[in-house]
Amino acid sequence: MSAQPIKPTVDPSGDQDHQPSASPRRGRGREIAFEVIALGAVTAAMMVLVGLLVSVVLDGHNRLNAEFLTSFPSSMPHKAGLKPAFFGSLYLMLLTALFCFPVGVATAIYLEEYAKKGGLARLIELNIANLAGVPSIVYGLLGLAIFVRALNLERSLLSGALTLALLVLPIVIIASREALRAVPPYVRDASLALGASRWQTVWKQVLPIARPGIMTGTILALSRAIGETAPIITVGAVGYIRHLPKDIKDSFTAMPIQIYDWVSQRPEATGPDNVTFQQDAAAGIVILLAMLLAMNGVAIWLRNRAQKRLK
Repeated sequence: MSAQPIKPTVDPSGDQDHQPSASPRRGRGREIAFEVIALGAVTAAMMVLVGLLVSVVLDGHNRLNAEFLTSFPSSMPHKAGLKPAFFGSLYLMLLTALFCFPVGVATAIYLEEYAKKGGLARLIELNIANLAGVPSIVYGLLGLAIFVRALNLERSLLSGALTLALLVLPIVIIASREALRAVPPYVRDASLALGASRWQTVWKQVLPIARPGIMTGTILALSRAIGETAPIITVGAVGYIRHLPKDIKDSFTAMPIQIYDWVSQRPEATGPDNVTFQQDAAAGIVILLAMLLAMNGVAIWLRNRAQKRLK
């Protein structure tokens, strides 16, 4: 039986050439349009931000000097300084980190390494996620009720630091959990297979790998805390103070409070060389932004340094 030759299939339409569909071209056009819109939105936002920064720098550049950082507040704008607010913010951040870092990292370790996956763990995770989005004024009222009144810590530096620690604690927990979750599972498996306990595995193997992410998340959380005003006003930060805190029970102020106090002053109140409180506020904003950039730079440096050591 002889094989039958295979006949070529003929397109019923009579057109043997494949015509490309117009849908890929239409999809590419939509993609280009979306890219243009997204780029325009980013460019507009950056232009507004740069414009605000330039305006602030131009308003406060003549007050950016050593005397401004080493002077106390004054009723005369040309003599006003940022010293108590600068050191108050610095002390606040140190105490806030001291309180929130150990608790946040320990909570993240428990949830990721020890807690059984069940209803209780999901409930804790849901509450932590919700607390991260609570308005800061609510934490201020909570700090006022618990630390100032219930624990009788008064309107002190300690009360402010504890309140800010509550504010950023959910952020530290979430960032630390993400860093721990990013550690490959084989690291834990290999350590446990060699006879190490779970705690030895966490302490010697998991935490060193997760440290860059934990440190970065903590510093970024503190960067949010340093600019908060509502919580520390609620617990008793004052706008005019002429001394540095000598104890954690002392009264305090912070840079956002001092800046707000200067902005609320009368614009017509001027000193020599037409210096106004608004110029003092602009200089304070520049210093606050510089501190924020420094903190973010430290976070990036710590992350890169830790990653190089791990390699």
